[in-house]
Amino acid sequence: MSIGQIRVNEIFGPTIQGEGALIGQPTIFVRTGGCDYRCSWCDTLHAVDSVYRDEWHPMTPQAILMQIEILSGGKPLMVSLSGGNPAIQPLGSLIELGRREGYRFALETQGSIAKDWFAALDVLTLSPKPPSSGMDTDWQKLAECVEAAGAETQTVLKTVIFDDADYDYAKDLAARYPELPLYLQPGNHTPPSPAAADAPIDMPGIMDRMRWLVDKVAGDRWYTPTVLPQLHTLIWGNLRGV
Repeated sequence: MSIGQIRVNEIFGPTIQGEGALIGQPTIFVRTGGCDYRCSWCDTLHAVDSVYRDEWHPMTPQAILMQIEILSGGKPLMVSLSGGNPAIQPLGSLIELGRREGYRFALETQGSIAKDWFAALDVLTLSPKPPSSGMDTDWQKLAECVEAAGAETQTVLKTVIFDDADYDYAKDLAARYPELPLYLQPGNHTPPSPAAADAPIDMPGIMDRMRWLVDKVAGDRWYTPTVLPQLHTLIWGNLRGV
């Protein structure tokens, strides 16, 4: 792969953002390949596990922007950079090119790698992974990501909740960053197989977890976080490319 190229798993949309601060907003997604984490419940293994690297295509920022423009019909909208962990990729040039054409850029990352081009984003969602993921949070690296984004980028926190330990983790996260908006969502405990474009989903189980989370937050009188479902999961289940 040449210097400056970006490893892309898929580009799709326009559709709507399914979670977090931009939920419901029309969006085009650029999903990059590769990740430094291996979460136990990962729902995008096709963009994480190197077994699927043959599906990741090196693309120049210009080629990616051209695809975005085709999909959007030339009308600028929000572009979500996701993964895997998109912070692994050299996305600064793509953001610069796209912003010149009026596109806005959001990125979601677990906060394990800080990049100076975070400051060029419109929205940075830091989604550190709770205990159920099997991953450990490096709080220093997360702080470096917050610092890299600076004052001009809208920085928010988001974490998924599967159980009481995850809930306690979210409380700790909020205490560390009381100035940042926090979004909580129930986790998808029936993620799709990487080889499948769709897969069965336990929707009743997801809704049970959603009700449990709402009751938990309300019962604790914890009024600062925003509790949301994964909207795309409620609409399309585990279908990819939506």
